Amino acid sequence: MSPRMSADERREQVIEAAVAEFSRTGFEGTTTAAIAKRVGVSQPYLFRLFPTKHALFTAAADRCFGAIEQRMRDAVGGRHGRAAIEAMIDAYQEILTKEQTLLRLQLQIYAAAVDDAEIRAVGHVRFAALWRLFGELSGVDPDEIMQFVARGMLGNVLQAFAVPFPPGRRLDGRWLADWARDAERP
Repeated sequence: MSPRMSADERREQVIEAAVAEFSRTGFEGTTTAAIAKRVGVSQPYLFRLFPTKHALFTAAADRCFGAIEQRMRDAVGGRHGRAAIEAMIDAYQEILTKEQTLLRLQLQIYAAAVDDAEIRAVGHVRFAALWRLFGELSGVDPDEIMQFVARGMLGNVLQAFAVPFPPGRRLDGRWLADWARDAERP
């Protein structure tokens, strides 16, 4: 049996376990039993903290988006404009290469949203908030925000498909064209 904790402490522990489990097996593939087991609590107790699996997935998604938001805030510091965007690019590349759980959970959130209106609604609101944050932090125009987000999404794909991107290098179309030309066929 796990040591006695307050409900708030246990709730935090459950969210962290949910992030880990949902990032590996997604909304459909993750059971609340697996999350409860990881934390060392019963399923009935888990459902006292989170009334539904959707509520638990939403909390995990919020944690994922919140972590990205905080990393962007930390990266920007006092920078503004293009310098802020560059700092966020560096921070996001670090997330992609060093925090695989966040990448996997993002991909699971996108996948679940395709078929689940409740998850799609959460993603809709959280992605809009993230978009606004990028603008607030940088002060750049919406087209530059779009380029930043597109670059990040491309980074997600490259990391998910294990494209051998050299550490510290910026994405550039010429490098990607060379890689695509030389990539082995399956």
